[in-house]
Amino acid sequence: MLRQTNKLAGRWRIIEMPDFDDEYADEETKAFIRFDADGMGQFHFGYVHGMMDCQATTRDGKPAVEWSWDGNDEHHDAMGRGWAVLEKDGTLSGVVCFHLGDKFSFRAKKWPEKKTVKKTSIGRGHKAKTLKETR
Repeated sequence: MLRQTNKLAGRWRIIEMPDFDDEYADEETKAFIRFDADGMGQFHFGYVHGMMDCQATTRDGKPAVEWSWDGNDEHHDAMGRGWAVLEKDGTLSGVVCFHLGDKFSFRAKKWPEKKTVKKTSIGRGHKAKTLKETR
């Protein structure tokens, strides 16, 4: 399970996949991997999408996560495992492995989270103005 305080929890933008050209990784959507506080997660690159069951760990003394996954590759059922480690420069490096198949390395950086400020009413009595700010 990954706690919210875990440095790996959250959404990461996959910025490099040496096994593919740059366009492929972002073919359907911007490539990402996400680790949720409840120990689940997901990833999407190219035509590959997976739902993950994650476990926090360490590798060579660095924070890391390992997972099994189930999903699809170009609409064909796929599954496998993977791991990622938090590097000293704040990036994530890891590998997504297909069961009985290929494995692909990646590097990712933390994706800034959107901050939404609650709606606030300004004014009294007659029509109050509502402010909403999204970063």
